[in-house]
Amino acid sequence: MVASAAILHVDLDAFFVAMELLRRPELRGRPVVVGYLGERGVVSTASYEARRFGIRSAMPTSRARQLCPKAVFIPPDFAYYAPASRRFHAILREFTPLVEPVSVDEAYLDVAGSERLFGPPLQVAEAIRRRIRDEIGITASVGIAANRLVAKVASDAAKPDGLLLIPPGEEAAFLAPRPLRDLPGIGRRTAEILTGLGVRTIGELAALPLAVLEAKLGRHGPELQLRARGIAPGGVTALPPERRSISREHTFERDEPSRGRLLATLLRQAERVAEDLARQQRAARTVVLKLRFPPFETLTRSHTPGRQLLFAEELYAAASALFDAAWDEHGRQPVRLIGLGVTGLAERARQLALGESPAPAALQQAVIDLRERYGDGIIRRAAELPAPGQCPPR
Repeated sequence: MVASAAILHVDLDAFFVAMELLRRPELRGRPVVVGYLGERGVVSTASYEARRFGIRSAMPTSRARQLCPKAVFIPPDFAYYAPASRRFHAILREFTPLVEPVSVDEAYLDVAGSERLFGPPLQVAEAIRRRIRDEIGITASVGIAANRLVAKVASDAAKPDGLLLIPPGEEAAFLAPRPLRDLPGIGRRTAEILTGLGVRTIGELAALPLAVLEAKLGRHGPELQLRARGIAPGGVTALPPERRSISREHTFERDEPSRGRLLATLLRQAERVAEDLARQQRAARTVVLKLRFPPFETLTRSHTPGRQLLFAEELYAAASALFDAAWDEHGRQPVRLIGLGVTGLAERARQLALGESPAPAALQQAVIDLRERYGDGIIRRAAELPAPGQCPPR
C-alpha cells in the first residue's frame, strides 16, 4: 500500500528578518542581516536580498560584512520574536494534534486524519499559509510528501513563500537533480567523500553501487542511499505545546581541538540539563548533540534509548557516544560550538530498576540545593575544572 502525501513541513521564511521588517518596513527590499556583531558573532538569519551576496546562517557577521558592506545588521530581539513563534505553533495545532516542532520557526505535521474537517493536505497547507500571513503578517513555505525527509526538501525548494507537493511514488524523481547538500544528513565530510567519487547530485548518489558506498561510508552508506531514493522511516512525533526541549550550548573563544575539554564541557552541560529536568519534575525521551565545525558547518545527532532519562550520567553517556561518532566522522576537527539538549519531555514516571540505586537522585538534589543556595560555581566535578590558562566552559 502506497503511503499518502500527508506529511507537511512548514517553515517560516527568514523568520527573524521578517519580524524585523514588520516594525521597520522601510528596510524591505534591502539586504538585512539579523545577528550579533563582534569577533565571534554569527548570522542568525539573512534576508533573501542578502543571500544573493552569499550570506548564510551561521556565517560570521564579520564575513557577512565583507560580502555585503551595505547590508543592514540588526541584533536579535528574541523577546519580540517569541509571541509570533507561539502564535505560529498554535495555528498549526488547530489543524491537527500531530505537530512536531523542530524550532521556533518550523514544524512537521501529519494531517492524514484531518481531511474530513479541513480537506486534503494541499488545502490544509494553503489554509495554514493564509492564516500565518493574515494573523502574524509574515510568509511561510510548505513542503508536502509521504515522509518527513522529502517534505523538508520540498519546503526548502519552495522558498520563499511557496508550496510544493511531491506525490507518492515521485520522491526519487524529485530528489534526483538536486545537489548533494540538499539531502538532510549529508555533512561536509560526507559530501567531500562523495564528490571524490564523482557524485554531484542526489540522483547520482542513489545510483551508486551499494558496495562502493559501504566501502567508503560504512554502515552509513546503505541508509544514505535509501534517503537519496526518498525512502525514510519515521512519522511525526506529537509533542505537547509546553516547553518541548531543554538545552545548553557553549561557543569556544578559539576552535577547541581537545577531546578532553570537549567532553568536560559536555559533562557540565549534562549536569545543568539534568538539574533543569529535576526542577521541572520532567524526564526526557531523546538526547540531542549539537556540534559546529570550522568553517561553519553545524550538525545534530540524537539518540532515543527507549526509557526515561533523568540523570546527568545517562545524558552524558548518550551524548558522549554521539560525540565520538560524529567527531571521528569529521576527522576529529577542532570544534567551534558544542551543545547538549533533550527533547520529548514528559512527567517523571520511571521506576528504579532491579539493583538500581537511589543515590544518583539524592546526589542530584543535593547539588541543586547547594547551587541554589550558594551559586553555580560552589560545586563542580573534577572533569569540569579548566586547564591552566583556560576559561571554564559555561
